[in-house]
Amino acid sequence: MSSNIRIKKKCQLCNSEFIAKTTVTKFCGDTCAKIAYKARKRAEKIQKVSKPQKVKADPKEKVQDLQLKEFLSVKEAAVLLGCSVKTIYRLIENEQLKAVNLGQRLTRIKRTEVDYIFNQQN
Repeated sequence: MSSNIRIKKKCQLCNSEFIAKTTVTKFCGDTCAKIAYKARKRAEKIQKVSKPQKVKADPKEKVQDLQLKEFLSVKEAAVLLGCSVKTIYRLIENEQLKAVNLGQRLTRIKRTEVDYIFNQQN
């Protein structure tokens, strides 16, 4: 369905007047639209680079934070022992490590149990 609307507008890039057939037209032609698009993309790239990036926490700091907790998740216990999550689950399944499942994905391990496993292997 074609529109019979004709609106006099001013190009946002070159400020020349043109007749727009839609109400959302911003530029007088394809060349001005392409130039504005490239400028917009360039500005987005610059903004993306200048945005402060998150710095990952040092693994030593993570371990120090975990040493203060009394109860650990499986992932935290794996970081503390320096092994995989699968290994922690295997230790729980073989009853070498006592843990309590508080619900789905809520397995908690007492810090003293992790210390006991760590001291037992040394």
